[in-house]
Amino acid sequence: MADPLRLGIAGLGTVGAGVVKIVRQKANLLGARAGREVVITAVSARSKSKDRGVNLSSYAWEDDPVALARRDDVDVFVELMGGEDGPAKAATEAAIKSGKDVVTANKAMLAMHGQALAELAEANNKVIRFEAAVAGGIPVIKALTEGLAGNSIDRVMGVMNGSCNYILTRMESAGLTYEEVFAEADGLGYLEADPQLDVGGIDAAHKLAILSSIAFGTQVDFAGIKLKGIETVTIEDIRHAGDMGYKIKLLGSAQMTARGLEQSMTPCLVPATSPLGQLDGGTNMIVLEGDHVGQIVLRGAGAGEGPTASAVMSDVMDIARDIRLPTFGQPAATLEKPATAKTALAAPYYLRMELLDKPGALAKVATALGEAGISIDRMRQYDHPGENAPVLIVTHATTSDMLDQALAALPATKVVTGTPVSFQIKKV
Repeated sequence: MADPLRLGIAGLGTVGAGVVKIVRQKANLLGARAGREVVITAVSARSKSKDRGVNLSSYAWEDDPVALARRDDVDVFVELMGGEDGPAKAATEAAIKSGKDVVTANKAMLAMHGQALAELAEANNKVIRFEAAVAGGIPVIKALTEGLAGNSIDRVMGVMNGSCNYILTRMESAGLTYEEVFAEADGLGYLEADPQLDVGGIDAAHKLAILSSIAFGTQVDFAGIKLKGIETVTIEDIRHAGDMGYKIKLLGSAQMTARGLEQSMTPCLVPATSPLGQLDGGTNMIVLEGDHVGQIVLRGAGAGEGPTASAVMSDVMDIARDIRLPTFGQPAATLEKPATAKTALAAPYYLRMELLDKPGALAKVATALGEAGISIDRMRQYDHPGENAPVLIVTHATTSDMLDQALAALPATKVVTGTPVSFQIKKV
């Protein structure tokens, strides 16, 4: 049997402790499947005295993760600290330069510095593996880099943040407002320390940027993602969407068009009967569309100790088996800098607005939309006790530029009160 594969783990939070448990509890299974032992030699975290529910006494301790990354008795540096810069990035770079392979769950670091890190790893004949960075226990990275390697990918789409999906489905099932469910989710510990990373769509957009790079052979382009969080979704929107046969999801979508790479992470309406429409709670779902394989749907736990630690170990096992791939599925030098699509593909939109309840108000709105080149598919007005009438409009397929033009013209009609809300309707 080959020499043991020696791990150094930086970060002993939920996921790090989960990895330690798997290595300790599944030692014989891991050895049999890898053809060599997988062992932990050293660890690092901010607090040595914290009780993590697992015995760490047999491992060397390093206060500094960079020192851990440089240890001679570490073959694979497992980075589970998080953060796009700071200790995580410094330690990852140190590990590569010291001849270590890297396994990380750090989506922010890869979304912001993935190209530079990939170039560094490949220049040193090392690998960076990151299955746990996207969609927790769902093996979507391996699906793209290996299982679908013979396909040109047409589109990547999915629900990539379980906290947002929990909030939206909880609003629907309990009839609660966004503010009420946000407070509930925060109290249950479902949100990041900075909740905007979740509800603002940033966490999910980091994941989408990584998937886009692999799917389309481009450098990671987080800045090119059209980003909008779920804060503007109301319980009324959820009910109205349901009346029309739709569910509202924070949906990531990426596809290469003739105009360039189109990436978005925004609330969208999807058919209630579709796999994405039926996705409840904190579960993630990724939809991959290839030219030969058609549509593949991957569904599973997107976070948590077990699923994410499982994904970390899948990367560790590949390294133990000497399966070595370029970071983003092809050599970093061949990844092209993407051109961002300035105009999105046409799609129908849902619009919600309040109008002054007076004759001719609807006609003025319809005229403003028509002058922007937008035709109306459906329109619905709800009963209202006050002076303002809530109105829903579903457009025929239009571009986001045309929609923006129409929304900018609505104040001049002097019949629209407040700020209209718009969501794209996705064909899935």
